[in-house]
Amino acid sequence: MPQSLQKSPQKRAQKRVLFISNGHGEDLNACEVLKALRNKYSHLETIALPLVGEGNAYRRAGVAIATPTKALPSGGFAYMSWQKQIEDFQSGLIGLTWQQIKAARACGQTCDFVFATGDVLPAIFAYLTGLPYAIFLVSSSGFYENRYIPNLLQALIMRSPRCRQILTRDAYSAELIRQRGYPNTCFVGYPIMDVLEPTGKDLHLIAAPTIALLAGSRLPEAAENLALQLRLCEAIVREFAPNPVQFRAALVPSLMPQLPEIASLVGWQYSDGKLYQPELDMAVVCFSDAFADILQQCDLAIGMAGTAVEQAVGLGKPVIQIIGKGPQFSYRFAEAQERLLGLSVQTIGKEAATPKILQEAAQCVKRTIADREYLERCQRNGLERVGAKGGSENLAHVIASQLENCKSTNCKSTQSKFC
Repeated sequence: MPQSLQKSPQKRAQKRVLFISNGHGEDLNACEVLKALRNKYSHLETIALPLVGEGNAYRRAGVAIATPTKALPSGGFAYMSWQKQIEDFQSGLIGLTWQQIKAARACGQTCDFVFATGDVLPAIFAYLTGLPYAIFLVSSSGFYENRYIPNLLQALIMRSPRCRQILTRDAYSAELIRQRGYPNTCFVGYPIMDVLEPTGKDLHLIAAPTIALLAGSRLPEAAENLALQLRLCEAIVREFAPNPVQFRAALVPSLMPQLPEIASLVGWQYSDGKLYQPELDMAVVCFSDAFADILQQCDLAIGMAGTAVEQAVGLGKPVIQIIGKGPQFSYRFAEAQERLLGLSVQTIGKEAATPKILQEAAQCVKRTIADREYLERCQRNGLERVGAKGGSENLAHVIASQLENCKSTNCKSTQSKFC
């Protein structure tokens, strides 16, 4: 058994919470809750079981990882493509899953409660531990279809006596799930809005519309997305001419070393964090450490991402989406995100963006920035669809409340007073 899973008899009196999640956005949400739990309830121990990717959000927070991790070709989006599913199997998906199952069962012997973040997969693993658990349905929302119907397996897991709390990413979803006979369902906040405190980074802005570029977090897709966004920036500059417009790219650190290659690919130049298009006398300034600052100060975002687009919408920003080659940011994903986030998101085109689609997107950008009434509606829509900050502490309080009810292995089946 890994040392991180072991508990000495001396420490057994301390409660330990296992965090299970399955993807970049899910890890981010779960990790914010975990950090809030550690800050406010320092007597509690935490350990993580990331099911998709390397679990880097947990690693950055110094959290022990209960299982081996591996980045598979699909990046957690195997459902988008049969080819990606085959590649995942060839890359060791079955062996990795078996290791994760064994880790979950081992954690059942050393932990006291499970907080599962994502869709049905983390819920299954929470069930496999044999422990009481809470499910944070961060990957599901009633806004997708104006209804919520769990599949049979998920319904059985949600109705288990060990399922102490069902938590949703928005109030509308909580209402729909309660209507289907799950009274222990509530909405207390969405943690992704708690990581958007500006750092005071100087973005070197002028008095002109500011457009954020959100290319995604998974490589090599994020690099391909950025190259496509640079083409869109060219079209936007032409559309706004002779008036100025400025661009700030919020990139993951792993993408920064690839900027010279990306610039060369699209006929641009690169120097000291800036991508230049000399013919149009324009630049895109790139940062890997100013995500919150860029989102807070931009007027509009070009989105080819998941969680980052949700955060932009939560801040009241309009988002224009164009389609890439995937595997994540396909039209299927973009259209679902548009349904999830409502009027704040506009998707241009149904295929990988062509020059004509890029021109339509540029026109949409200019039209959107000038529409004051629409921009005000985006502010209201962001609060409804994503919510305000404070979700991490609220969810941590739910966990602590449930642990308080679990004085023995026969936990009281009661709803958190916080909900």
